[in-house]
Amino acid sequence: MSTNNIHPKNIVTAGSNIADARKVLIMLHGRGANAEDILSLAQHLDVKDFALMAPQANNNTWYPYSFMAPPSQNEPWLSSALSLLKEMVNDIIAAGISKENIYFLGFSQGACLTLEFAARNAAKYGGIIAFTGGLIGDRIYPENYKGDFGSTPVFIGSSNPDPHVPVERVYATTNILNDMNAVVTEKIYENMGHTINQDEIDWANKLVFTPR
Repeated sequence: MSTNNIHPKNIVTAGSNIADARKVLIMLHGRGANAEDILSLAQHLDVKDFALMAPQANNNTWYPYSFMAPPSQNEPWLSSALSLLKEMVNDIIAAGISKENIYFLGFSQGACLTLEFAARNAAKYGGIIAFTGGLIGDRIYPENYKGDFGSTPVFIGSSNPDPHVPVERVYATTNILNDMNAVVTEKIYENMGHTINQDEIDWANKLVFTPR
């Protein structure tokens, strides 16, 4: 199976039509969830003028094992997911929307994928929101990360502890992104559980979606 057909380009859209929108938000669902689930989060976000795009993972999972597994164990699913995101970004740019007006949001496995894609393809984006996630791998692989975020605002929220995402990986991820000139706001919530809380929503709206 080639990397390109594990995750077919199955994208659910909402919000403004991309032909009319000035900004696009790519939303990535978690393991076991679906595109409609993550799109429902938009009702709590200040994105009424955005085109919303949520790709659907094959079998509702972007990669089979933990994000803390060696990357080779999650292949070829991981590369397929990253390729799909790259294709989506290229399509959005072809529609006349600049990277500065492309935003990313993910929860859990979707947050990990969001951060991994962004760090491998750093540029000045509109903003990045990771609800419970970190960079992917049994360790950090800095050689995979390149580019300059040009002060892109990033919000990372997570629980301590979290059953899937060690807080140490969140800290390491923040350091990497800051080194690549992102402006990261990291919030760790004691015993929050594996969920998204209202404070995280408020921070996302304030930091990322409020016009600057």
